[in-house]
Amino acid sequence: MSTQAARFESIIGWHHIPTSASFSSPGRVVCTINRVPLMMSRDIDYERTPWHSLNDNAPPIEFKMEAWEGPIDTGEVPEDGSSFDVIVVGGGPSGSAAASYHAMNGCKVLLIEKEVWPRDKVCGDAVGGKSLSHVKELGVKEMVEKTPHFMVDSIVFGSANGNTVKVMLPQDEFEKKMAGYSLPRKQFDYMMFKRATEIVTEAGGSVIQGFDVKEVLEEGGKITGISGGFGGRSSDSPTLSFTSSLTIGAAGYRCPVATKLVEGIHGEPMRDDDHYCGGYREYWEGVGGFEGNQGPIEIHFIEGVIPGYFWLFPVQEGVVNVGIGMVISEQRKQTGASKSLKKKQRWVIENHPVFKERFKDAKIVDGSQKGWQLPFGSPRKNPPSFQPRRTAGAGVMCVGDAASLVDPFSGEGIGNGLLSAKMSSMHFDKDAHAEGFPEEQAIEYMTELWDTLGKELTNSHRLQKVVKWKRLMNWFVGKSSRKKEMGDMLTGMIADKEAQKALWSPWFLFKTILLP
Repeated sequence: MSTQAARFESIIGWHHIPTSASFSSPGRVVCTINRVPLMMSRDIDYERTPWHSLNDNAPPIEFKMEAWEGPIDTGEVPEDGSSFDVIVVGGGPSGSAAASYHAMNGCKVLLIEKEVWPRDKVCGDAVGGKSLSHVKELGVKEMVEKTPHFMVDSIVFGSANGNTVKVMLPQDEFEKKMAGYSLPRKQFDYMMFKRATEIVTEAGGSVIQGFDVKEVLEEGGKITGISGGFGGRSSDSPTLSFTSSLTIGAAGYRCPVATKLVEGIHGEPMRDDDHYCGGYREYWEGVGGFEGNQGPIEIHFIEGVIPGYFWLFPVQEGVVNVGIGMVISEQRKQTGASKSLKKKQRWVIENHPVFKERFKDAKIVDGSQKGWQLPFGSPRKNPPSFQPRRTAGAGVMCVGDAASLVDPFSGEGIGNGLLSAKMSSMHFDKDAHAEGFPEEQAIEYMTELWDTLGKELTNSHRLQKVVKWKRLMNWFVGKSSRKKEMGDMLTGMIADKEAQKALWSPWFLFKTILLP
């Protein structure tokens, strides 16, 4: 029986580039692997840089394949009708972590990814300290450290009048390499998925990629599995169905499992534009103000962008993730060119007095211009059931973006995604729940999830509202840059989001802000 994805090969000096993916199921070949031999040499130089892997259409310069740029061999496709303890839909960091944690608990897991690796994922690319404990626990941290990345030691916040404050991350966490990294999601997600493939298959489970979930199976309000096929929704490939005691939705803001749970079964709204953010990202080389492979990431609340924000996140020496984000309901209030995040970003780069200087010698990585959406975890005013929205039910739990857990102030979602992934494994018992994950346990998961993250997400939502007040932000950032107590408080907030509640303490406001 053939494997599902081709390997890049280097046997006796022959090199190949795969021209198509390969998948098979018992008795059914869905598509075929083709390989083209290129040359007989052990040292390849295709005239492309690693950063051209961010865009397959970019013109070549010097290249040697990096560890995260080849296909991932995920083995054989399970037979149609196969049953599992857990099915995870979505192979991003949250889904890969959920699959890994459940497999480590002894579950037979099926991990499904819609795309075929390697694949890009639009994001700010920061992997914060909250994420790294999980990344280390899953055996991925060492993999990350062996690849190019940027070590984050601080965060620069900028206000509309040009004031900036540099908030240092805790020194002990930085020294232990647990403060935070910044690296492209194409690179980070690859390592998370590759490690999950190893853990899941070693535990007797299966991993498939290039598989589009077309239907979420349900019986009497309980989700029982999924069906779909290879090649996208327009493909005429055979439909395969798989069942499980628990199905986990981890496929982002348009996750079919989450949509079935929230809208299909419970008739609740999946989307609220007051709690969704639009984002736009580009990669640039040679941006001024960054040197080496460690230093700050930057978030700026500037004129012409507020009520959104502009970010600069280095991902490797010489390469910066440059982006802009805005709550969708606010974006729709904009007029003319301001409605376009792409045009707004171009204006900042070309016209803003500070940033036009920093970008005067910079060059965009062609093809890196992409947009996406983020579902915030900010509390809803009148939720129909649970905060921030329903994330579990009979036979199902959702994690990460599919559970609407993105921080509404920083836009960071990986940390909360990995936390929810591990938490899901603590609420499922493959023996006790063999007949289906029960509704009662789903309620316990949702309650614990909000008890754990609710205060943090609520405080971040308050901060998100504050940044819209330009005069207040100008004053706050200016004073923070001059007053040590406020700088220390901001460092504490970054290290422990629970410390954000100090910002709303009357005593803190009197002592730290009102006093000179």
